[in-house]
Amino acid sequence: MSAPLLSTVKLGGYTLPNRIVMAPLTRNRTIADNVPTALMALYYEQRASAGLIVSEATQVSAQGLGYPNTPGIYSAEQVAGWRLITDAVHAKGGRIFLQLWHVGRISHPDLQPNGELPVAPSAIAPEGEVATFTGMKPYVTPRALELAEIPEIIAQYRLGAENALAAGFDGVEVHSANGYLLDQFLQDNTNHRTDIYGGSIENRSRLLMEVMEAVVDVWGSDRVGVRLSPSGTFGDMHESNRAEVFGYVVKELNRFNLAYLHLIAPRVEGFGSEEDQPDLGADFFRPIFNGTIITAGGYSFETGNQAIASGDADLVAFGRLYIANPDLPERFAADAPLNKPDRNTFYGGDEKGYTDYPSLLKSS
Repeated sequence: MSAPLLSTVKLGGYTLPNRIVMAPLTRNRTIADNVPTALMALYYEQRASAGLIVSEATQVSAQGLGYPNTPGIYSAEQVAGWRLITDAVHAKGGRIFLQLWHVGRISHPDLQPNGELPVAPSAIAPEGEVATFTGMKPYVTPRALELAEIPEIIAQYRLGAENALAAGFDGVEVHSANGYLLDQFLQDNTNHRTDIYGGSIENRSRLLMEVMEAVVDVWGSDRVGVRLSPSGTFGDMHESNRAEVFGYVVKELNRFNLAYLHLIAPRVEGFGSEEDQPDLGADFFRPIFNGTIITAGGYSFETGNQAIASGDADLVAFGRLYIANPDLPERFAADAPLNKPDRNTFYGGDEKGYTDYPSLLKSS
């Protein structure tokens, strides 16, 4: 069969050897102070044959933390930890972008500096519970950011972008999906502001655009991507007019000439489940976005090839398959059996279910 996934592709200023992307995957394996480790370097090194690796979500400040043991990019120690990882990936010929993250309301005082409230566009608590160092706890009502605090949020993303450059990454991806801070500003169930960051679609997208400006200023447009979840309900998200909001956002992103737009497909659990709302996948945004599109969400080798062959997307990101198959492109090329992921080891722990999945070479 034809295998577009295995063909080369231009992405920004890079020529990638294949169209297989390792999706950002939170694994909760940092050490104290959210510093990346040598074990994490091995994990990413094992997966360096991906056309592109997008790192796990990485908080741009201590305030941006929402889960235990996730990496940061705001301290010298964290930069040094990430340098171990980028050096390891580059030694294997790979390319890796850092995903810049602020969770906003999806946090808890137990995770915040000095036990403070999480911040959000508006003081609206999400439903559900959050993982803390002492177990699951109900979400709290966040504190609405003051207008005067918005420049500091943008500065956090700028610092994260600068530190990613210092850590040796090949580019960065701005995380504006999955119910986290930038997504919270975009959608009307979480943004009830009445200032220039609320109300109209233009106002609600203002923070994302200002963050993009800051990050592009650091990196240049051809080494910056952005991730959106237009059909997402994860994080207790609900937008009353998905097509209008995200259609506007994607059209506005065209002015940055980005390396790519990364979209989470509506068929993923927690996405596309609202009644009377369209499921917005890559096919909806292809006529709107002028650049490269990455699609993610439960793809197989067959369906990934179909997504590219149809013209809807240019690259396909794989998550769970990459957890269990460090040499995923090689397995696809050889039509080899795939290892099955162990869900019990997805979050936290040691090398078990992290760096011990066999490659074809090790299993042969």
